[in-house]
Order: sequence, then C-alpha cells, then structure tokens
Amino acid sequence: MEGAPMWDTLWLDGHLATMAPGTDAYGTMRDGAIAAKDGRIAWVGARADLPGPPEALAGRVERLGGSWVTPGLIDCHTHLVFGGDRVGEWEQRLEGVPYAEIAKAGGGIARSVALTRAASEEALFASAMARLSPLLAEGVTTVEVKSGYGLDLESELKMLRVARRIGQEGGVRVRTTLLAAHALPPEYKDDRAGYIDLVCQTIIPAAARDGLADAVDAFCEGIAFTVEEVERVFTAAQAHGLPVKLHADQLSDTGGAALAARFGALSADHIEYTGDAGLDAMAAAGTVAVLLPGAFYLLRERQAPDVVGMRARGIPMAVATDLNPGTSPARSLLLMLNMACTLFRLTPAEALAGATRHAATALGLADEVGTLEVGKACDLAIWEVGQPAELAYWLGGTRCVGRVVGGVGVG
Repeated sequence: MEGAPMWDTLWLDGHLATMAPGTDAYGTMRDGAIAAKDGRIAWVGARADLPGPPEALAGRVERLGGSWVTPGLIDCHTHLVFGGDRVGEWEQRLEGVPYAEIAKAGGGIARSVALTRAASEEALFASAMARLSPLLAEGVTTVEVKSGYGLDLESELKMLRVARRIGQEGGVRVRTTLLAAHALPPEYKDDRAGYIDLVCQTIIPAAARDGLADAVDAFCEGIAFTVEEVERVFTAAQAHGLPVKLHADQLSDTGGAALAARFGALSADHIEYTGDAGLDAMAAAGTVAVLLPGAFYLLRERQAPDVVGMRARGIPMAVATDLNPGTSPARSLLLMLNMACTLFRLTPAEALAGATRHAATALGLADEVGTLEVGKACDLAIWEVGQPAELAYWLGGTRCVGRVVGGVGVG
C-alpha cells in the first residue's frame, strides 16, 4: 500500500558497536540507527542519514536513550544439556582427593553419562533452560549445544532432541553439535575400536538422518581419543555432509589443531598447547580458534593459548563459556570476556569480537549473525554502558537491558 512504512521497527537514540570490520575495532557508529524488516536488518547507519522522519519510516520506533547496541552475543561452545551436576567432586578435589580416585569410584564424565542416560527429555530440557537463563540475561541470542554425555545411540539423540527444542522454545538460536566421541563409555572400556565403529556407523548416520546435528565434534587428547580415531569420526561426518570441529590440544600438543585444519574444521577449541605447526595449519585453513578461559581457570592450568601467535597469523579468536558440569560450570559469557582479557591478554575489542563476529564463523553462521549489517538476522543486545569495553570490564551485574532475536524483542 502506498505510504506504508518501509520497516517494521526502527531503533534510535543509541550508539552502535556493529563489530563489522571498518571504522575501528568495534565498528562504532555514534548516534546511530538500525531498522528491521521481516526479521532482518534492513538499514544501519547514522541517524542523520535516515531517509525521512522516523515515524514515517517504521511501524514501530524504539528510542534507546543513549544505550549501546551490539550484535546479540554468541556462545559458540557449550555442553548445556546434561543430567545432574558434579559439585561434590569439585569439593573432593579441593580437599585433595585425586581425580583418578574420583573417576575410579564412578565419578568424572562417567557420572555425567549415568545421570544423563537416566534423565528424561523433559528433565533435561528443564535443567538446560535453567542454565541457559543467565546467558540470555547477558545478551546471548545464539548458543551452540553439544551432546557427549550420552555415549550411546539413544542417549546422544535424546540430548540433541532437547537441544533442538531449546531452539524452538527458548528464545534463542541454537546450533547442535554431535560429540559422541567425547569419552569412552563404560561398556566399551575394553573395546575402543568397537565404540568408534558405533559412532561412525550408527550414531553419526542416525543424527544426520534425523536432522539433529549441525556439526560433529570430538575430543582429541591423551585421556580421550587419538588422531587416528578422530580421523575416522571426521571422515564419517563429512560423508554425511556434516562439518567438523575439535576439542584440540587442551592438555598436550597431540597435533589436534593441525588435524582439525586438515579436515577444514569450523573451529579448534581450547588449543592451550597448540604449537607453531598447528597454528600455521589453522591460519591456512581459516579454522577459528575458540578460547575457553573458564576451563583454564577451574583446572588451574598454566599453559595459556598462544594469543600472540594467533594474532600475528590473523587467526580469528572466538570466546565461549564451555558450560559443562565438570571443568567449566560457567553461566556468564561476559565473565569469560573478562577472563579472556585478564588470563589470555585479549583486548576488550578482541574479546567482544570473539563473542560476536568470530563466534558466528566458528558455527558456520558468518553470513547470518555476528555483526550489525544489512541482510543479516536482526539479533541485537542493548546495553546500559558508557562504552563497549565495559562489557569485558565489569565482574558481575549484567548491563543488558534488552535482547532482540529476528527483529522481535525477547527481554
């Protein structure tokens, strides 16, 4: 109809940290404006450049009162769905009980597997939503959710179904990752090859057939799976059209990052021990480095990722919570931004890029989310801060006053 507004919603009277490459490290636009049409960004720029009076341009005009707007935050590495917790084991470790002793008594990942297998889908959904809530309150609009605490066909698919439901009902975009090669389940403790057969020949095909997985992950480490075993998993994933990512070089340089790069992985995660050869391979392949300072902190690690080496090679660095019951019970992505700065020496702008632009790339979503650019999904986080660096500065006390997913305000 003639005279109808061009846009559904127009946000005014705020400042934009677009996180798009260009003007400065934040892609700053002071006194900016951003418009949405059909869930996508239809216009972004300086308010002075608007093509007409705001009320004539949009059906709804939101005035931000000087707030800052960033892309919705992206937590690109979580284990959000699991049964129970492991707080008792954490207390035991603090009291000096060795992890090996805890594991021998049925603790560690084996405990999470037992609790997750026993839990109903409804119970897993309810507990995951409770853990997700603090992330949403901090401006998260996209979250990756891994399986990996089921370690059999039925339980792995159950976890992925719960993750899909979170995306349908939780007010957040969800990318699902099959992590069946997370640990050796107890029933296969004497048959490693048999379990890899199960993963490659049964679990991956079923997840792909049912449309439950957006990617496949594995844990390549001395306490988990070898390079050769992961190669089999990745080959099966790619045969079913699924991209790969890897828990790599967390405790030692096993060549995991180089392996990930060789398969064109979306990301290599942790990478505390990755050396020059692995970083060179990642740079050549365009594989994103996902930094997980929560696990580094809780495990009291000493070997930090080679941020200087990654920066010099132009490797994109994402930052995520690694939310899990054993090594990173972290429900604050903003705290992870601070830890990435204080523990790993990222700049605040690098940390924010790590939870927006680079996190999107790590999930294969660079064309969809992660920056405020025309054509992308209108996913926004609105902040009461004086400058974007504050998002990595404050320890606690969310400054997020609004979230928008697909052009619709969701709190």
